[in-house]
Amino acid sequence: MSDNGKIFKNRTPISYREFIRRENNIVHAPYENEVNFYSLIAAGNVRKLAGLGNKKFSETEGLGILSENSLQNLRYHFVITTATIARACIDAGLPFTEAYDMSDYYIRLMDSVSSADEIDSLHTQMCLSYARRMQKLHKESICSRPVVACIDYIYDHLDTRITMDDLMRVSGLSSSYISHIFKKETGLTVSRYILVRKLTTAQNMLLHSDYSIAEISAALSFPNQSYFSNVFRKEFSMTPGHFRKSHSE
Repeated sequence: MSDNGKIFKNRTPISYREFIRRENNIVHAPYENEVNFYSLIAAGNVRKLAGLGNKKFSETEGLGILSENSLQNLRYHFVITTATIARACIDAGLPFTEAYDMSDYYIRLMDSVSSADEIDSLHTQMCLSYARRMQKLHKESICSRPVVACIDYIYDHLDTRITMDDLMRVSGLSSSYISHIFKKETGLTVSRYILVRKLTTAQNMLLHSDYSIAEISAALSFPNQSYFSNVFRKEFSMTPGHFRKSHSE
């Protein structure tokens, strides 16, 4: 049995879409059994985030008791969630000032509403607003429809081994032409772009979950943990373990 097989013996393997933060067996991250919505927002994945619209923020499982008043409790968690989203987006490239201007704006709006339903609605609006801004940020230097289609596919399939055949299918173009226009419009080769996006997602998972390095490596379809650690260290000048430790400190 492989090392990953041993690790997963006692719990189900995760995908990058579904990792959630846990502490003392209490779920703290919203949308259990759905996705890590912080990662979706930071990636600008508006389509998948919108698919969670049937989940109300007020019905999130595992919200801690910060106030005996249910409405006040929800307000506190709205502030925490908004701040966490702002930080996740900063980590993914959103300018610090803009991220916190948005955070302040939505927290002030929340302070003016008077019901759980209004907070639920505002929470959805806030999440989508950040996601749309991140989507624009990721695509602002991109012009052509085929490249946008390729990037959308890459973001939706970071948990798989993405091939040029996949991108040829979604773009309708030949391998050589995709390679040419992708490099021209993004400044990166296709393989380099995919690696950077996977490593950025890995950073998010290291910061916002307690899953092991091997599990994160497997969830993002790296060939093995050793390869993942090597490319991570080459990209960020530290190992995944050092990255997690330095940020937790």
